[in-house]
Amino acid sequence: MLLSDSQIASLARERGMIEPFVPELVREVEGALSLHGRNPPRPVLSYGCSSYGYDLTLSPKEFMIFRHIPGTIIDPKNFNPANLESVELHEDSNGKFFILPAHSYGLGVAVEKLQMPPNVTGICLGKSTYARIGVIVNATPAEAMWKGHLTLEFSNSCGADVRLYANEGICQILFLQGEPCSVTYGDRAGKYQNQPESVTLPRI
Repeated sequence: MLLSDSQIASLARERGMIEPFVPELVREVEGALSLHGRNPPRPVLSYGCSSYGYDLTLSPKEFMIFRHIPGTIIDPKNFNPANLESVELHEDSNGKFFILPAHSYGLGVAVEKLQMPPNVTGICLGKSTYARIGVIVNATPAEAMWKGHLTLEFSNSCGADVRLYANEGICQILFLQGEPCSVTYGDRAGKYQNQPESVTLPRI
């Protein structure tokens, strides 16, 4: 069963499934203070609870992109952190953002901490606004009893650099509820349990 906004809100409040939790979809934020008073509201990429899902936000704390090092091969069984480089956080009147270069692949992390119930699994998908400029978000699962901050994977498939806005909507997670499973992610002590609000590298 796909959970609705009211069911998501109930699990967020009673079970701490999403922290921090925003109960409605936010499309603009209050303008900053200036010498002449408060600026007009600023539009943002939507985040918060939607009809049948929740739009997570991108953390400003860390973003990394893969780089090519001649003579090396990226190996998921023996990952070399030197194949990743940190990306600078920029800011202008539109907000804070990272730049994902053309035809590159990057890793970010969600602001929200998830604590999945034993009978709920989440599937993280891309937002249509980013998809329409060539940004593909890898479909990332959050299994039953997984907890932590999701590391998010992005591919820029277009020929131009793109902005990824921090503290704004970056992807949507759908929550699927079923009969309790025999062994949860927590029971088997999964390798990506308790991820912090920073990029978690591949591990086996």
